[in-house]
Amino acid sequence: MSFNGSTKIGFPGIGSYPYPFAELADERTRTWPLVESPWNAAILLALYLLMVRYAPKWMARYKPLQLRGPLFCHNLAMALLNAHICLELFTASRALNYSISCQPCRVSHSPHEMRIAAAFWWFYISKILEFADTAFFILRQKWSQLSFLHVYHHSTMFAMCWIVVKWIPTGSTFLPAMMNSFVHIIMYGYYALSALGPRIQPYLWWKRHLTALQLVQFAIGLAWGSQAIIQKCEYHTWVSLTGVAYMLTFLYLFGRFYAQKYRVAAATAAVKQLKCKE
Repeated sequence: MSFNGSTKIGFPGIGSYPYPFAELADERTRTWPLVESPWNAAILLALYLLMVRYAPKWMARYKPLQLRGPLFCHNLAMALLNAHICLELFTASRALNYSISCQPCRVSHSPHEMRIAAAFWWFYISKILEFADTAFFILRQKWSQLSFLHVYHHSTMFAMCWIVVKWIPTGSTFLPAMMNSFVHIIMYGYYALSALGPRIQPYLWWKRHLTALQLVQFAIGLAWGSQAIIQKCEYHTWVSLTGVAYMLTFLYLFGRFYAQKYRVAAATAAVKQLKCKE
């Protein structure tokens, strides 16, 4: 997928305002849909946060919806989209002989480089589509899942992906994006199966391992970003520094969630078992 210079899809009347570092934007993706102006990203993010703030109050007046069919379709589509992104990043980076540890940025219109840039655009779009996860929580009144971690994860990943596709849809960024899309194949595959109802639940014993897989992803991202800084990779240092700091927040938040949900729950269950035996 690529777009010519006349393709402009976004919120009308906001593309012409100046913004910092506009001249450094990647010339290939500069005018792609929902990329051209930072106001596109800002408005989408504001709408998402407004939904998080006000939609639960509105939905609380009604009975929760089941939405098994739409949930299954959404999660299956997201799994397939992430599979496409992961495959494109993997095959194109292999064809270009990209380095895993340190790959300088290339602004090239070669077919494989354009495939990578397009994969980054789809990666960005996937983060917009992930806002539907929050909408489903609200419509189904799954309030415990509408946590700070969930909102922080979805809102900041969206903002980070806009920055990537706008300025650096090339180089070493391919590795964390490829890892993230791979993890999301498994995650959305799990969610698609869980939407099928109680009959499938006995086969979904591996839910806790999804969080563990995410923690492994963040640990690898932290180690990868750190080594790029240490060896002074010919890649934007600010990206590596931001990535390392970002991974630290995820390790803390997801680590705390894992400990609270699974370790504390397991300890509580063990105590209950002992009391029953007594």
